[in-house]
Amino acid sequence: MWSDGGNYARGHWLNGRVTGQPLASVVAEICARAGLTEVDVSGLFGVVRGYGVTDVGPARAALQPLMLAYGFDATERQGTIVFRMRDARADHDLGASDLAEADGGDGQPEMQRAAEAEMAGRVRLTYIEAEGDYESRAVEAIFPDEETHAVSQSEVPLALTRAEGQRIAERWLSEARIARDAITLTVPPSRGHLQPGEVFRYRGASYRIDRVERAGVISLEGVRVEPGVYQGAEEADEAAGARAFLAPVPVLPLFLDLPLLTGDEVPHAPYLAVAADPWPGGVSLWSSNVDADYAFDTDIPRPAIIGQTLTALPRARPGLPDRGAPLRVRIGAGALSSVTPEQLAGGANLLAIGDGTAGNWEILQFGTAMLVAPGVYDLGERLRGQAGTDALMPAVWPAGSLIVRLDGAPVQIGLQSSQRNLARHYRVGPAARGYDDPSYEHRLEAFAGIGLRPLSPCHVRAQAVGGDMALRWIRRTRIGGDDWTGLDAPLGEAFEAYVVRVTQGGQIHRETVVTAPSWTYSAVDRAADGLSLPFEIHVAQLSDSFGPGPFARIVIDE
Repeated sequence: MWSDGGNYARGHWLNGRVTGQPLASVVAEICARAGLTEVDVSGLFGVVRGYGVTDVGPARAALQPLMLAYGFDATERQGTIVFRMRDARADHDLGASDLAEADGGDGQPEMQRAAEAEMAGRVRLTYIEAEGDYESRAVEAIFPDEETHAVSQSEVPLALTRAEGQRIAERWLSEARIARDAITLTVPPSRGHLQPGEVFRYRGASYRIDRVERAGVISLEGVRVEPGVYQGAEEADEAAGARAFLAPVPVLPLFLDLPLLTGDEVPHAPYLAVAADPWPGGVSLWSSNVDADYAFDTDIPRPAIIGQTLTALPRARPGLPDRGAPLRVRIGAGALSSVTPEQLAGGANLLAIGDGTAGNWEILQFGTAMLVAPGVYDLGERLRGQAGTDALMPAVWPAGSLIVRLDGAPVQIGLQSSQRNLARHYRVGPAARGYDDPSYEHRLEAFAGIGLRPLSPCHVRAQAVGGDMALRWIRRTRIGGDDWTGLDAPLGEAFEAYVVRVTQGGQIHRETVVTAPSWTYSAVDRAADGLSLPFEIHVAQLSDSFGPGPFARIVIDE
């Protein structure tokens, strides 16, 4: 952010660096905690920006990642553990006169070279990004002549800059290729001062001693090393990018107790749609039967498109395109788009419109969406009262009604069937915060489980038969009603039953339950009820789990 911020990688700034520790201090502390006091860390160089030891284990397990990443060895010298950086500089020169003959051998060194197929030509290192958001990052090193796609992957629990991670990966790759060459030779006891970790030169090549066996003569096993591998490249670090802090803000939660839209949903579980500006990256829902001891319910990974109507929406006939005046809406975020008639018939552009209460939503679709201002659309070619919500369609949805796009962003919550119609407490807020954070919104809601509600009957007809009145209707199903291959629409309930009510002036004069889509209102019953024209007859399908669904009505006026 500063004009000379590019100098940060060269040590110009101290900000963020005071928590770093010298490698020698970290190794000494690990040894001290393990009870090792006779240690020599004077030969260690480097800085540890961050190191995580997550498992309980010996000091060796804690030191191993550091030894691999920073390239140093540990050897025992006269009762002291000496830590020393690898630099491949020769400590001793050995020639043919320094060798000894072992039993059964001729005294000549044994040279080995690993097969090409056993060597990895590509190394990938995963680490924690330092001086940024501490996210997981990966770097890769590859030889120019590498043609295979095999990758040797490693992970270190270290906070590193990108340049540091790249240097580690390149050193590992170079070490592995040079170490293909190994040597085994024997020297006389006079060479007993040779120790593991030291480097000797033999015939122009340098070898690091990995193993020493003393049985009369001394057997040395070593691998080839090169000083250039341990000379770090002059590569400047890139400035680590840190995301700007987003303060947690309250979200807008809307609960929608909806009918079945596809038939694959949990029928009794409502939906939760959430919007926020800015979006906190994820929203969590917590629930409880009291305003305490909340339990996690579900996560909402992405925001829903929520808005308000700017014009009124009058009632329209369901099943036919509503080509009346456009419905003008304003949405907070996202976008709406038009669809083809085929897509509309396939269920595209579903929208819920309501007053914000959980159970009062109409489902509609729109075919055209015209952008008239930023965030403002005119919606036309509407299909009203979808999924059986035509029975609840008011005379008009006033301006200011809420809309929610049903595009998969609203998710069903984990309501159990035994919790239907019970008031429960809900807290909704940023997933990164606890449910007791002030940014969380509290709601007290009870849900009927509209997905279990039967649809209202249709085509109610009345016909005079003598002095009686015969009523007939056609039932609708909430499950599998779009399948045209069957002989009849599936019942969708445990049994077929209907509630028939005779009302006048808002009062119920007669109520009965029938098991077929017909009923006869006899002249005797009508006289007993004392009704005069006009009066109404209401019919609703019964569900064993929900009760009566919405009523369809017919007015008898002649």
